[in-house]
Amino acid sequence: GRVVVGSDSGYIFQLYGFGFIQEMELLQEAGFHPLEVIWSATLKGAEALGLDDEIGSVQIGKKADLVILDEDPLENLKMLYGTGWIRLNDDTGEVERVGGVRWTVKDGIVYDAQAMLDDVRRMVEEAKAERGIPPGPMPVESRRPVG
Repeated sequence: GRVVVGSDSGYIFQLYGFGFIQEMELLQEAGFHPLEVIWSATLKGAEALGLDDEIGSVQIGKKADLVILDEDPLENLKMLYGTGWIRLNDDTGEVERVGGVRWTVKDGIVYDAQAMLDDVRRMVEEAKAERGIPPGPMPVESRRPVG
């Protein structure tokens, strides 16, 4: 058999693509080596689609969109999350956000991923302010009857 990443959204109401890194983590949890997981997310997926002569690996003549990280995803696949991940710093005892995609190369154009995230956060806060919505997470209204 062949195992590829991105072949199933997982469950009802799950949008394709948003669980991609989580699916990779689950494959590692199931016993796959991180390099096998990345291979399943790239070349093996392209082979399953019959597109391995066009995509799936970084080679001359192939199309390739890339993510560039400051740390090694083989050490921790969570580094592939665009916003990084949250961990407890053993030295300080503080919760911190680490990792994440630093640069994205799409169709030959290099994007500063962190600057793009900052721009989106700013746009959301501005849109909320225009509508009188307080900054921060959106409030969740309960639909249960009170009393």
